[in-house]
Amino acid sequence: MKVVVLGAGLIGTASAWYLARAGHEVLVADRQPEPALETSFANGGQISVGHSEPWANPGAPFRLLRWLGREDAPLLFRPQLEASQWIWGLKFLLECLPGRARRNTARAFALALYSREVLRELRRETGLEYDQATRGILHFFDNAREFERACRAAELLRREGLDSLPKTPQQCVMIEPALAHAHSSIVGGIYTASDESGDARLFTCGLAERARAAGVSYRYSVNVCGIEVVGGRVTRVVIDDEAGIEESLRADAYVVAMGSYSPLVLRPVGVRVPVYPVKGYSMTLPLQPGDEAPEVSLTDDAYKLVFSRLGARLRVAGTAELAGYDTGMSEVRCQALVRRTFGLFPKAGRASEAQFWTGLRPATPSNLPSIGRTRYPNLYVNTGHGTLGWTMACGSGRALADLVSGRRPEVDFPFLGLASRHISGATKPQPDLSSGRSI
Repeated sequence: MKVVVLGAGLIGTASAWYLARAGHEVLVADRQPEPALETSFANGGQISVGHSEPWANPGAPFRLLRWLGREDAPLLFRPQLEASQWIWGLKFLLECLPGRARRNTARAFALALYSREVLRELRRETGLEYDQATRGILHFFDNAREFERACRAAELLRREGLDSLPKTPQQCVMIEPALAHAHSSIVGGIYTASDESGDARLFTCGLAERARAAGVSYRYSVNVCGIEVVGGRVTRVVIDDEAGIEESLRADAYVVAMGSYSPLVLRPVGVRVPVYPVKGYSMTLPLQPGDEAPEVSLTDDAYKLVFSRLGARLRVAGTAELAGYDTGMSEVRCQALVRRTFGLFPKAGRASEAQFWTGLRPATPSNLPSIGRTRYPNLYVNTGHGTLGWTMACGSGRALADLVSGRRPEVDFPFLGLASRHISGATKPQPDLSSGRSI
């Protein structure tokens, strides 16, 4: 089939790669001049199967109350005059119920574990280099109650075969000596040796080059204006081309992988995905010989930050800000990254050389992405990965290609439109298995 993929970020590029590998003729369209210039540009760099527990968990409402009124809070709510923000927030609180959180963790874990294996297979096949590191991820804590809760969650993942192990403060410093300056404040850690890290943008650009060599076509600097539906099927995507002239993209199937902007394109044709933009920040520090920056990828539970060594750079990323589609950068939040980083690692480069970035994560209340077929038999979505986009990218791309090709994906996950139809048939509206409604 001929397939149009809307979006050249990490998720769209992975989808295009696996669709091409499945034998389809693929065209990717994106408004940016290169791949991965938005959400995938400067994220935290973690492939973190061990961090499958969603933001929406039983402890989240209490943390939110504690952070209210703080401009530098890990999670900041900026009220907007839009119903979608408030509806999303209420659904988020509902997903914090213990039973829902356990279910969502199990489902996210299954997809994340599958995706990590798919990534490793891809790396072996292609030889892709992207400043990757396979030293694991250490999640450290300065609050005993949070550490105890995390140990219980890690135990559940260990029962499923993951190597997430609790560590004493001394063991944390042995795993990552750069934590020696913060040793006195650490109460424990969870170390997942099989987790990885790497530069998502380098990966995306490298995969896009290989996809182009395999026959995938790319159209950059084009704006998606809308989707046209006739007779219950998508007949074309309307774009403004490189010169600003209206043009039609026609195919047998269409995949929307536009991150936080996916709902804006889908809503006019009656397709709703539970995605809301959650702004995140990152800081990149260039490193020189002698700088004492961590080598092992770290997750700082207290500040909800991640630290990843990307070659001669240290990437610090995190925080979540619900402020609609505002992409403005807050100096207060940028400086919060600086303070925490140099508080932990006083000799980790020079703050004056820090490069800051902000982007919109496509988040669902449950933290489970929306992947699969919509109510239209030739329109698919692959979006809503939130903080786990890099972790789930390859598995999501391969699963999406399986669905488009009429095959059942290898991983047990509630893919849209899968359970209520024969995999290659039917045109009736399909259920959103994560919410019990059709999209």
